[in-house]
Order: sequence, then structure tokens, then C-alpha cells
Amino acid sequence: MSSLSGIHVLPMTRAPDDRGDGDAALVAAAQRDPQAFAHLYVRYVDPVYRYCYRCLVTRETAEDATSLVFAKALAALPRYRADGPSFRSWLFAIAHNVIADTYRAGHPTRSLDAATAVMDRSPDPEAAALAADERSTVAALLAGMPPDQRQVLELRLAGLTTAEIATALGRRPGAVRATQFRAAARLRTLLGIAPHRKDIADE
Repeated sequence: MSSLSGIHVLPMTRAPDDRGDGDAALVAAAQRDPQAFAHLYVRYVDPVYRYCYRCLVTRETAEDATSLVFAKALAALPRYRADGPSFRSWLFAIAHNVIADTYRAGHPTRSLDAATAVMDRSPDPEAAALAADERSTVAALLAGMPPDQRQVLELRLAGLTTAEIATALGRRPGAVRATQFRAAARLRTLLGIAPHRKDIADE
């Protein structure tokens, strides 16, 4: 198990139950005392890990990437400005860069078989099989998307808003919305779902 300045990196922790509310106070506390970064870690480790896991090949690679994301975030935290991007979009920009670096280092793209690894630890093999099948379906659909559309959908699945995705990817919100619209249309075609009148809800 890896650790980060005494903070144990455990992917399976409680996911945040909000859209980043309260981050400002937690960030300010962590900038004063690095040990307080543990609260931000607990809040975001699950969505960051899931984002890495969707993009990378194995749980081990995703865990390593998650550890690196938080190590980089902790190191860069003194330079984070509260009047800039939201902490969540700032953190996912780091995650996006770590994943890109992992690709450049020669790691292959997401394996569909890796989604079934969770079955080995599940007390309910049938439920695990259904969950793995859903993950395999999502992974297969994402793997067939153009890279820009896949990146936007992966960040949407991580819970980011359009504005936060734009910050994370260094793009304009309008461009993200257009990419999101095309990605949603492509998914509906692949799934055989009738077109909707509206794109994915913007927040």
C-alpha cells in the first residue's frame, strides 16, 4: 500500500456527496497545515481513482496514478489560488496530466478485461458480474470514441461540470459543450437510443 506524507492511499473510500462545497475552507486549512490535506484526500480519492481506472489498464496502474495525483496536488497546494479555478477542476487537471504522462510512458489504453478484476473480491459473484459487465460496456463505448469526446465524458462521469471540465482540459466552455453534445449523440447512436431534445444537462 502506498502512502502520501502519512496519508494512506486507499481507493475504496467514501465519495464526496456534493459538488465541491466547502473546499475553500479545507484548502485554506491544508495550506496552513499539510496534514489537513487528508480531508481533501478523503473527499476526492474515490472520484479521482475512478477517473484513473476508467482511463488506465489495471487497478495497480490506476492506484499508482491516483497516488501521484495527490502527491503532485499536495506539493503544488501552496501555489493554489482561491480566486482561480475550483479546487476540484484544478485537481482533475493534475489527474488529466498524470494520465497523459502515463500514456506517453508507454502504458496501453484501457483493457476491457480489467473491469472483471473486481469479481475476485466480491462476496456476491452475480452482482459483481453484472457490475463488471456494465463497466465493460462503458469502457468499450469510451474506447471507440474520438479522444476529445472520450476525455470530456470521462470527466463528466467523474462528476465535473462543464466549466470544471473546461478548466481541467484547458479549453473554452463552449468548445466543451460542443464536444459533449457530439459525444452524447454518438453514444445514443451506439446504444440505439432516440435523440434527445437537449444535450447532457449543463451545470
